[in-house]
Amino acid sequence: MRQTLAQTSLALETAHYRGTGGVSENNRSLGFQPAFIDRETETVHLSRFPDGRPAPCHLLDGLPAELVLARNEQGRVMRVKASVVSGFVRDGHFYTRDEAATMLASASEFDQSRSPDASLRKAA
Repeated sequence: MRQTLAQTSLALETAHYRGTGGVSENNRSLGFQPAFIDRETETVHLSRFPDGRPAPCHLLDGLPAELVLARNEQGRVMRVKASVVSGFVRDGHFYTRDEAATMLASASEFDQSRSPDASLRKAA
């Protein structure tokens, strides 16, 4: 059984993907928006602040009530359904963190292989 997504697991995911395309700060400039997908319904939800504004990173607080399992005393979302997965939306397509990280790593390797410096290194 899949573990539910919680504030702490979201922080651990971010730490795990730090330095890769699996975090917002590294893929935002390429058009990726932080989002969540409910694998039960395949519904994608952009990450939002509680007031509905788009969030620049993954926040559980803006998810619809039907996905929320637990809130703290202040009303902040602490845990959501196990079917909810964090990732990104780009050009209408949902990417998991792993897919985004892989996609950007491949693009980076391609870009580096095309640079003049890379050609010089290969020739040396």
